[in-house]
Amino acid sequence: MTIQKWWKKGLVGALAIAMLAACSDGSSSANKEVDSNLSLEEVVNKAKEEGEVHSVGMPDTWANWVETWEELGTEYGIKHTDTDMSSAEELAKFEAEKDDATADIGDVGIAFGPIAKEKGLTLPYKTSYWDEIPGWAKDDEGHWVVGYTGTISFITDKNNVKNPPKSWEDLKNSDYKVSIGDALTANQAHFAILAAAMAFGGDESNIQPGIDFFAELAKEDRLQGGDPNVATLEKGEIEVAIVWDFNALGYRSQIDESRFDIVIPAESSVTSGYATVINKYAKNPHAAMLAREYILSDAGQENLAKGYARPIRENVKLSDEVKALLLPAEMYKNTKTIKNQKQWEETTKQIPQLYQEQVLIHAK
Repeated sequence: MTIQKWWKKGLVGALAIAMLAACSDGSSSANKEVDSNLSLEEVVNKAKEEGEVHSVGMPDTWANWVETWEELGTEYGIKHTDTDMSSAEELAKFEAEKDDATADIGDVGIAFGPIAKEKGLTLPYKTSYWDEIPGWAKDDEGHWVVGYTGTISFITDKNNVKNPPKSWEDLKNSDYKVSIGDALTANQAHFAILAAAMAFGGDESNIQPGIDFFAELAKEDRLQGGDPNVATLEKGEIEVAIVWDFNALGYRSQIDESRFDIVIPAESSVTSGYATVINKYAKNPHAAMLAREYILSDAGQENLAKGYARPIRENVKLSDEVKALLLPAEMYKNTKTIKNQKQWEETTKQIPQLYQEQVLIHAK
């Protein structure tokens, strides 16, 4: 499936918080009490009665959501509509509409899960696969849960580069030009900086090693502007791009499987995820619960993998054909997750200024 502009869903920082605050009237009570501690059979029956589910940020072309929505329709008679929007916009919509909700479920960058919970916007629900979800990827009470992950990778155009880099050191010691997109606004670029920081001794509380890495590239005239996407890669305008693995795989599949080399950098990289949040004010809460259940099922996880998104359940049974779409598991042995989400929220607010003052100032 076509995957474009995934990074837009993860925009974080002051703007997102301001949007949420602007829509708030201080209310935190739902229009009706919903029992989320139901058996799966009860959830299915109530979902069938509701007969529809309205999502935000979960369009057909994103992560192969289309097959999940089609299967929910075929198996349970659930009709579906989606309105695509960013994570911040999704939560703002939940809060602005409240008792007249038009959205039942959304898919947000993991940093927005805790924000949604704190704002009192979420209906908790733990699926039957709850124990198979890593602790970092779920809220203890079930207010949000990651369905799929992304890991920062290198995608190299072999038409432009003879020896594709396999590590941050390879990249550092080469003369290749590198693109990460707009680090002033793009979540993907922020994670690229974090991944570089982790490789050189930093973390979410110490982003400086990542800033220093890209500052050196800028000084060497090796930092490319422009967005790394299908169009720029296909035209041969980019030598090496640092992007989510699902983006890299999607781009390669759309252009030429043999032309691009994709790796998770050997020393270290960062893995993050996208989480479902069920609207506390949902008019079809049980259909939303069933959607979350299905997303985490073997069938739902395989659907995501067909869209190049790595399933959150490591023990999920994928067909050999679908496994072949993903990077080898051994590439991920040195990847890390963010340990302190609140610290990362604060760091992302600082990145634009740091990047402007310490990196772009050297760009030629």
